[in-house]
Amino acid sequence: MLKTQPLSYRLYAPDNYPAAPVSSPLVLDSPHSGTTYPPDFAPAIDFGALRTAEDTWIDDLWSGALEIGVPMVAASFPRAYIDANRAADEIDALLLDAPWDGPLNETGKVKLGKGLIWRMLDDGTPLYNRKLSLAEVHHRIDACWKPYHQAVGQLLDAAHQRFGKVWHINCHSMPSVAGAYATDKPALVHPDFVLGDRDGSTSAPEFRQFVAAWLREKGYNVTENDPYKGVELVRAFGNPVAGRHSLQIEVNRKLYMDEVTLRPHEGYARLQADLRGLSEALVAWMRGQVA
Repeated sequence: MLKTQPLSYRLYAPDNYPAAPVSSPLVLDSPHSGTTYPPDFAPAIDFGALRTAEDTWIDDLWSGALEIGVPMVAASFPRAYIDANRAADEIDALLLDAPWDGPLNETGKVKLGKGLIWRMLDDGTPLYNRKLSLAEVHHRIDACWKPYHQAVGQLLDAAHQRFGKVWHINCHSMPSVAGAYATDKPALVHPDFVLGDRDGSTSAPEFRQFVAAWLREKGYNVTENDPYKGVELVRAFGNPVAGRHSLQIEVNRKLYMDEVTLRPHEGYARLQADLRGLSEALVAWMRGQVA
């Protein structure tokens, strides 16, 4: 099902895509699963520390959905290099060696050092001992961010064209305890899952409610739009009035891996099976919505 593997992303879609329409009204994307570190990155910290920024294993945990025909776009580039779940204008001016040559959007994430290009890790460790040139930033946007967003948009458009509606899950992981510079709620102990649709602005509530009820039935602790409401990808692609429903799902890493070694533990197989079961239930529910 791996259709193509550009430098910026991996596309999992049916072999006949895009010549023929996609077979599922559900589309996944995993923007922080990339582990290919470009040679021009030149950070000031070691590889092990950089890997703490990844949504390690998330694309694989959702792989059961791919087996039932659900397409996915997964980033190849690492989140610490450029964050596909930020807007292109969320530029951190403190990182640059010259004034930015476009609009600046100083969001809360930028103020935390977590803009389009991160200035620090969740614990406050600086990523660089140098300033970045404007050319470096533009290269990362053109080579990684733009192709990734284009690929996600094309999959969503293809599903919408076939079914008249499309449901999009933006797949993420979160540490068991929020880092000092990760969010505006440092040291918060996270639940098993957090579902975010930006307070209902990126999806009809039934999507979020279906997922929450299914997971709770399996015994998981689930919160909705707290502490994570969803960021750029659901904002960019969610438009419920037009039949485009986007939901961010954060999975607690303690459920499936050792947060120090990043190796899967005994809970991995159960979570992977449950995410496949959720995907199967969602596709069946969605087909009833478009019949």
